[in-house]
Formats: sequence, C-alpha cells, structure tokens
Amino acid sequence: MATRTRDRVRSWLLEGLQHEDVMPAGPHVMEAPHRRHAWWRVMCLTGLDYFSTLGYQPGIAALAVGLLSPVATLFLVALTLFGALPVYRRVAVESPYGQGSVAMLERLAPRWWGKLFVLVLLGFAATDFVITMTLSAADAAAHILENPFVPRALQGHQMAVTLGLLALLGGVFLMGFSEAIGLAVVLVGVYLSLNVVVVTAAVLHLADRPVLFAGWKQALLSSHGGPASMVLLSLLVMPKLALGLSGFETGVAVMPLIKGDLPGRIRGAKRLLTTVALVMSVFLIASSFVTSVLIPSREFREGGRADGRALAYLAHAYLGNGFGTLYDVSTIAILWFAGASAMAGLLNLVPRYLPRYGMAPDWTRAVRPLVLVFTAVAFAITVIFQASVTAQGGAYATGVLVLILSAAVAVTVSAHRRRRRAAAAYAAITLVLIYTLVANVIERPDGVKIASFFIAAIVVTSLISRATRSTELRVTRVVLDPLAERFLREVPGNEVYLVANEPQRRDRAEYEEKLREQWRNHRLDPATPVLFVEAAVPDASEFLTELSVRGEERHGHRILRLESSSIPNALAALLLYIRNRFLKLPHIYFHWSEENPVAAMLRYLVFGVGDVPAMTREILREAEPDPERRPRVHVG
Repeated sequence: MATRTRDRVRSWLLEGLQHEDVMPAGPHVMEAPHRRHAWWRVMCLTGLDYFSTLGYQPGIAALAVGLLSPVATLFLVALTLFGALPVYRRVAVESPYGQGSVAMLERLAPRWWGKLFVLVLLGFAATDFVITMTLSAADAAAHILENPFVPRALQGHQMAVTLGLLALLGGVFLMGFSEAIGLAVVLVGVYLSLNVVVVTAAVLHLADRPVLFAGWKQALLSSHGGPASMVLLSLLVMPKLALGLSGFETGVAVMPLIKGDLPGRIRGAKRLLTTVALVMSVFLIASSFVTSVLIPSREFREGGRADGRALAYLAHAYLGNGFGTLYDVSTIAILWFAGASAMAGLLNLVPRYLPRYGMAPDWTRAVRPLVLVFTAVAFAITVIFQASVTAQGGAYATGVLVLILSAAVAVTVSAHRRRRRAAAAYAAITLVLIYTLVANVIERPDGVKIASFFIAAIVVTSLISRATRSTELRVTRVVLDPLAERFLREVPGNEVYLVANEPQRRDRAEYEEKLREQWRNHRLDPATPVLFVEAAVPDASEFLTELSVRGEERHGHRILRLESSSIPNALAALLLYIRNRFLKLPHIYFHWSEENPVAAMLRYLVFGVGDVPAMTREILREAEPDPERRPRVHVG
C-alpha cells in the first residue's frame, strides 16, 4: 500500500517529464507552437512585472531619498529611456527567440567559461524572479491589511498573509497553470486606468491647494540647496530607485508570443519595449511627485499607512474607501499575477539551460518538483526579510540591474565585433549601469548575498548533476552526409564492423597498422570489410549535441569522421543509429587504455575523452537494456 502511494505521488510529481530531446526516445514530438498575439496584448505580460512595481516603487523611493524623490526619478527615467530601452531594442534584434541577453552572452563566451558565466547570471536571474514573487506577495499583503474593511483580527499578521499568498501561488502551479494573455490584458488595463484616476485626483487636489506644492518646494530647497546640489545628490541616490527598471528582460522573453514572421516579431518587440518604457516613465514621474508632496514622510516608514502602498494611500484619502478598496483589489491582483509571471519565468529559465548543460537532475524537466523548490525558497526569503517590502527592495534592484548590465555588456561586445558606430554609446550606457549596480550593492548588499547563495547552489548542484549524468546518451540526432550514407549501405551482410582510431599522422602506415592490430588482437578476418571511425571534441562543455557524420576515403580505406562534446557518447549514438537505420548489428573494436581509471574519468567529465571503450559500453548498456540488441564493444 505504501509503495503504491509513493508510486502515485512520484507519478503525479513527474507528470509531463519529457525526454524528446534525446535520440533513443523515439520520433521527435514537436512542441505545439505558442498561440501568437498582437504586440500590445503581449505587452501586458511584460506589464504584469513592470507596471505592478507602481504598487511599491513610489513608497520605496520616498523612503530612500525623501523630498528629492521626483528629481531622482527623472534621472531614473532618463536611464530607462536612453539606457535600458536602446539596449533591449538591440537584444530583441540579436536574440529574437525569447532567450534574452543570457543567450547572447552564452554565444559570446563559449566553452566551459561561458557555461560558468551563464550559471552566475542564472543565479542573479533567480534572485530577480524569486524576489519578484516575495516582494509582490509582501506588498499585496500590505494592501490587504491596510484596507479599512479587512477584519482587525488580521492586523499585524503581515508574515502569515504573505506566506499564505505564496502558498496559494505554489498550489495553483501544482494544479496546473498557463499564462492567459486575455487575463493579463484585463488586469493591466484596469490597473493602469485606476492609477490614472488616482494620479489625476492627486494633481487636482494639488491644483486646488498650491500651498502644498510651495511648502514641498521650500522644504526641498532648504534641505538640499540649489539646483546644482540637487542634481548631484539625485545622481548619487538614483541607484536606490533601480526597482523602476524592472521588466525589460521579461519584454524580450515574451517575443515568441508576438504575431508575425521574424522581422514582424522584432518590430513588434521594439514597439512593446518602447511603449512600456514610455508609459512607465510617465507613471514613475507622476506618482513620485504626488506621493512625495501629499503624503507625510512618517507614513512611508515601516508600519506607516503608505509603507509599500503610497498610491493606495492617496486613493483612499482623496477618492474614498469604496474606490480605494477597488484600487486595492486591482493592485493585489496584479501583484499576485506578477508573482505568477515570475514563477512561470523560473519554470521556463531553469529547464532551458541547466538540463541542456547536463547540469540539473533529470526531474527538473518536470514542473511540479521545481514549483515545490521555488516555493520553499520563497518561503525562506520571506521569513529572512520578515515580509518587509522595503527590506527586499535592495535585493530586487540588484537582480534587475545585473540582468540589464549583462544585456548592455552583450550588446556592446556584439556591436564592437561588428564594428558598429553604436558600440561607443552602448559602452557609455554600460558604464552608467556599472555605477548604478555598484552603488546599489554598496548601499544594500542583500541582493549579492542572496544571489551568491543561488549561484553557489546552482554551481554545486550543476557539477554534481553533470557527473551523475555522465553516462546518459545525450545526442539529439545523427546526420550522415551522402558519402557516409553510401559507406554504410554498401556494407554486406547483417553486421557492420567499425574500428575506432585516434588519428595521428593519418597516413597509409597508420591505417594498415591499425588493421593488423585488430587481426592480431580480435582475430578479425582480413577479408571482412571494415570502416574506420575517428572522433574529435571541439567543445567538451556542451551536453546535448547533434552528431554530424562525414564519410572520407583515404589510402583505400573508408572512414567515418565525427565531432561531439564526448567521444564515447558520439560512438554509442552512432552504433545505435546504424542498428536502427540500417537494421545491421554494429561491432566496434578498441584497444585498452593505459591511463589511470580515476584520471580517465576526470578527463571524460571535463574534456569528453578518457577511458573511451569502457564508457562507450556503459552508455550503450544504459541506453539499450536488451543485451541481444545491444551493439557489441570489443576491447583488446
């Protein structure tokens, strides 16, 4: 009974686990294409992340820089429109399939260093997404608890409500969740409309009471001096407002959902990024101005009525509790859905890279185990930060800034390699982003601490996983050129005899000596037609690869040449392919290696070579459980 229960639970957890990317799994099952939509509808998916920051950004800005918030926000908007926006418009051109800046950097830095760099970026991306979940849930809880119609019994239970929202988020994904663009359009449309009403009401209130603006201006001048000192101070404190840059990476991630051919999707993505940046810039400036002028500074502090909900404070104050409650409900909905979008981003990001690198356990291909892991991590971070919106702001900003900086670096390097004039402009943007990131980290190092935890966890589990999965067959498919195809078709009988050769001089004497060795060690009949197999490793850091096999005639001998990240994997895949395609049982002949077994295993893991005969047989044993159908490996 207990065993059946465990099996049912395991089957439920691993539902949807797919292996169609590996050759022996059978015919490839192509994933159904995403339904595509107009760019402005897809923009609302980006808006779930980007626009939802209005729920907490004005309050965090006022708490961080006080009366200077509107001026500092102007510089943030300048960085948005003249920094992040042009960078990501270029990312949309160079990475148009939704991989974003991480994929660009992966291409620019290949081999093991590139993989390690991507793992570090994934750590910061995980920080960004997880803090999006926890920060959004904490801010949604603040909007719930500060609403006047909520029972007083819930007051003071910010932690419990936040954890409850995160548990609900995880539960929905365990049951099955798919992003609904229609719902995103409604949420974003309603939320932005309500924000227009709130900001307009606040501006009208200021117009009726010009003394409030005069008092704010006087306090600002007395606190910070003239315009020059305010500009300088704004540049110094602007990194504290970096939360307002959130959403650009999501904007390029959703590109595959935009309707049209590839050039059309790129144009749509550019319109999406430009529109969302312009709309958010207007809201950032307007909201920072009205909240800093109209809300007493004490209300922004932790426990104050504007803590994490500055615009909601104005909605209740100037439009009544009925409208304020409607605004709260809209804010809670978009914040919760932003957390769902972040969870979906994590579920998309991890399987996209780590299993392809062989650096994640096999169960990471399934959704539900990942949901449990990410939910547990979100619980831990919420407890660490005591469900405080303000306390998590620095960690969130760090993740956002690292992703934007990585995009700027990728675009700068790419432009420099293509000798584009824009390289200097991108380099200048990169320097500004470096300053912003460094200043943020010095001021609030929590983001680096959390990212370091994620990076360490990812790197350690990745290396362990790569070692434990070393004997998997990891060739996605085998492609023969016409000459290799002819060689194999012309082999007589029901068996194919292959001789593994590590090429040296590749002259006649080398091949003749190799044949005599097989006759001597394996009693192979000299009249038996033999094909030589020669494999090379161009990049051992790759895990899943496509195997291309080229035929070559040299000194009267027929040779199959191939390249792969792992010689044993390439040979095993070729043998299975020959058996399945030509219905002939292949035999392959090796000579024993004199290398130390431990050293050979390390060379196999890092360089894709090592004890090739033993590893080839082990890969075949795991891939084909039936000994009668398994290709034969001979070692002498």
